[in-house]
Amino acid sequence: MNLSMKLFSAMKWAAIPAVTLLFASGAFAQDNRSPAAPALAGGVLIFALLIGLAVYIYMALAVQTIAQKTNTENPWMAWIPVVNIVLLLNIAKKPIWWIVLFLIPLVNIVFVILVWMGVAEARNKPSWWGVLLIVPVVGVIVPGYLAWVD
Repeated sequence: MNLSMKLFSAMKWAAIPAVTLLFASGAFAQDNRSPAAPALAGGVLIFALLIGLAVYIYMALAVQTIAQKTNTENPWMAWIPVVNIVLLLNIAKKPIWWIVLFLIPLVNIVFVILVWMGVAEARNKPSWWGVLLIVPVVGVIVPGYLAWVD
């Protein structure tokens, strides 16, 4: 397979979600009394994407700062989606093979808590800060606390 075929294949797979969203907008617009429904659906989608992007940037900055303060190698790995788990395992001084356990549903919850408990201990904080990650609103605050509070 040459390069142009590989590129065409990648563009084809990238176009499938776009076409699906385009045709899905017709499902929202079937009600003639509400022509603003597709615009509302698009607005909600963009808002959700912006919130997700903000949370991703916040978490990456927090993990990168924690890695720098614990003198862990390669703090830039916090910005790469799967590799940031490896960085967290290095900070918490846990074995790298635990990344497999992050892929198992329900088991991953336990191991995320254990890893964040190790991260809290690496930052000289009580290990119960890792348990707070499962509390809905507090779970977003914990990484920032571990990163930016001395």
